[in-house]
Amino acid sequence: MNRETSDLAAALRPRLPSPLQPVEDERFERHGVRLLLKRDDLIHPDLPGNKWRKLAPNLRAAAGRPVLTFGGAYSNHLRATAAAGRLLGFPTIGVVRGDELARRPLNPSLSRCAADGMRLLFADRAAYRAKGDPDMLARFLRDAGAAADDVYVVPEGGSNALAAQGCTELGRELRDHDEHIDVVAVACGTGGTLAGLAAGLGEGQRAIGFPVLRGGFLGEAIRTLQHEAFGGPAGGWSLDDRFHFGGYARTSPGLDAFARDFEERHGLSVERLYVAKALYGLGVLAAEGAFPAGSTVVAVVTGRDHGSAQASSR
Repeated sequence: MNRETSDLAAALRPRLPSPLQPVEDERFERHGVRLLLKRDDLIHPDLPGNKWRKLAPNLRAAAGRPVLTFGGAYSNHLRATAAAGRLLGFPTIGVVRGDELARRPLNPSLSRCAADGMRLLFADRAAYRAKGDPDMLARFLRDAGAAADDVYVVPEGGSNALAAQGCTELGRELRDHDEHIDVVAVACGTGGTLAGLAAGLGEGQRAIGFPVLRGGFLGEAIRTLQHEAFGGPAGGWSLDDRFHFGGYARTSPGLDAFARDFEERHGLSVERLYVAKALYGLGVLAAEGAFPAGSTVVAVVTGRDHGSAQASSR
């Protein structure tokens, strides 16, 4: 651990490595599959899960400068960035998708961002889609009253090369664990966690990603991230895009029932927009015989449930 890493860890005191929790679930056991939960949601109360792993290297690169980043109305990434700004004492700016939100009361997620000191800029969807264009980024910076040289920009979801490199530690923790682990599963939004997770796993281990958005674009995004972070493909990974339940911030009665049942069986609050979809997908794959009998499968719990109001049913 270098000095900058050590200083950041000393300030935020993350719980690392995160615990690996076995769960006895007959829906997996009947197929000869052992299920473990990688409790990344316990890393930090304000920067849980992949938010810590992706943000930490970017915060070190920002070196105390204001951070501008992007997200939707219920973005966990925006919440984590705002919390980091409060805890570490640097300004944060959040560009939020949907200019109509500026005319409505803030939802609980955006209210938390504002309470943590984040300046919120609401962008119409056309402008938000063009956020990677230098001219559009310059417009956002002007609207925030910030100079480009003074601001550190983090992409939507926090996924960039630094984030992917940060997530390799997740793979290494599972590679080096005393448990024999065959497969690691994670829900995916922008792909940074899966890109780094796969790179950190050991020989014979593989990662499965469950996209929570529709569109089929994530594979190319992950390949690009791995090229930028590691110089090319790294580790074994695949995607199964059957379990987005209509897209981001969408659920279904069936998914909600599954999540409630899992909570009752195991005494664990299940976040609906990411974690529930990964667990559901794993259960289907186990029933389909995707894992040989005797396999140990890990589901990464990437975040906490912030309330069912975030999600809408189809």
